Amino acid sequence: MSEQKQAEQHVVIVGAGMAGVQTAVALRERGFTGPVTLIGAEPHQPYDRPPLSKAVLLGKAEGSAFEIDFEELGVELRLGLDVTGLRADDHEIDTEAGPVGYDVLVVATGAQPITLPGTEGVPGVHLLRTLDDAVRLGPVLERRHSVVVVGAGWIGAEFATAAREAGCAVTVVEAADRPLAGALPAEVTTPMAEWYGENGAELLTRARVRTVEPGTPGTVVLDDGRELPADAVVVGIGAVPATGWLTGSGIALDPGGAVTADERLRTSLPDVYAVGDCASFPSARYGRRLLVHHWDNALQGPRTVAATITGGGAGGDADSGPYDPVPYFWSEQFGRFVQYAGHHADADELIRRGDPAEKTWSVLWLRAGVPVALLAVGRPRDLAQGRRLIESATAVDPVRAADPSVPLKAAVA
Repeated sequence: MSEQKQAEQHVVIVGAGMAGVQTAVALRERGFTGPVTLIGAEPHQPYDRPPLSKAVLLGKAEGSAFEIDFEELGVELRLGLDVTGLRADDHEIDTEAGPVGYDVLVVATGAQPITLPGTEGVPGVHLLRTLDDAVRLGPVLERRHSVVVVGAGWIGAEFATAAREAGCAVTVVEAADRPLAGALPAEVTTPMAEWYGENGAELLTRARVRTVEPGTPGTVVLDDGRELPADAVVVGIGAVPATGWLTGSGIALDPGGAVTADERLRTSLPDVYAVGDCASFPSARYGRRLLVHHWDNALQGPRTVAATITGGGAGGDADSGPYDPVPYFWSEQFGRFVQYAGHHADADELIRRGDPAEKTWSVLWLRAGVPVALLAVGRPRDLAQGRRLIESATAVDPVRAADPSVPLKAAVA
């Protein structure tokens, strides 16, 4: 794109989280000179989310705002503004403050937490997604209240970890038979159930919440009639793409509500892109469409969007090609650093490296002898080396790969 044409193009980014902010930054890094407007629904200066369930929640940090001078970057911030619709034929989005025109639109609205039916508006029931959520939960931990966490997924485990660190009595209620049942297979997650008890948290599996009765304390009533007293209830049962505002716009969404972007994160509408938690993309590496609700995806995807907007073609730098990363995320829970890279759904072999009863171990998934995913608990070297093997599609010797004393890079077939 010529400099003159760039100067005439107005890029509007809806969503001021990691994906939206990094799109604005990447555009400027690639020399884009046109106006850029970043619209966020929250009134706060754009911030990073991972610290919310850690330092911010525990009162060790007041916030996690990005250290970016948006004025110097030449990015107009419009915060505390809800976007309500998209009219692609007019190249406009509708907001509470009136329509905003665009030449190029980037949808980066992320995901929104799933609420527990019947608990909306019930005092003492919390979500943990935004800065305001973390601020509201801070006093719960500070006063060492008794807490019931609904959901033993990633966010449930992280909040339970912080609550135990603060001295709260914690009970975690999980509908499945084990933690992380929707994310990882039983042979991997079953040992993780022991982490809760080891750290003083009670884990109730195959347990469903019937209702939450407010009070001082309140009561969580389970389907089997059990009653759990709770000063606070924290719900962490998943998230869905925040794309309700796109209803009726003509943009292609999948049944779960994610925008179905192409290999360069373009949507079905002209001049509209989608990036981060709200968008799925086709992965040639895994032969399927992926929806990745993790920080690294929100960091990497904007580079591809910016390269395409500024005219990056096939070849050249890495960002100019199809977007097909090895998904990656991490979690800190119960004194363990857990990392995952790849996508294990189509694997045909699972290799253990170390004993899950110990503090450090890892699991490698293979397909036809080639690593496709790796989970590392306290073994960052395994993660780094395994991720490179996944990226390069390098086959390994299963026997050597199963020996935790052998570096993965030395287990190449």
